[in-house]
Amino acid sequence: MDIRIITINSAKIALANSGEVIISDSQTALDFAVGIGYGHDCHNIAINKEAINESFFDLTSGLAGEITQKLVNYRYRLAIIGDYSAYQSSSLKAFIFESNNGNCLFFVASEQEAIEKLAEL
Repeated sequence: MDIRIITINSAKIALANSGEVIISDSQTALDFAVGIGYGHDCHNIAINKEAINESFFDLTSGLAGEITQKLVNYRYRLAIIGDYSAYQSSSLKAFIFESNNGNCLFFVASEQEAIEKLAEL
């Protein structure tokens, strides 16, 4: 996994890119976030969609809710970078819409969009 740290508008952002799944459940999500938090003193994280288990995007699995709750509890902000156009689930589309209008979890198309969302304080 490649991790770059940048600072924009006094917000420290970790840009993580992995060719393999590193977030497979809520515990690995928390371990990943806390590792970034303690290792890089950073609570704003962007990661590529391919690094997250596909069951995250099936809301019936409950994984998205569990991970979101962990992020909120520990005050981490996460932007997931990828293409979501292939998903047909109306509930997932609603979850993405609501998340993008919140302050904790964002679904974005590019690294630049992730930076812009996470740099908002």
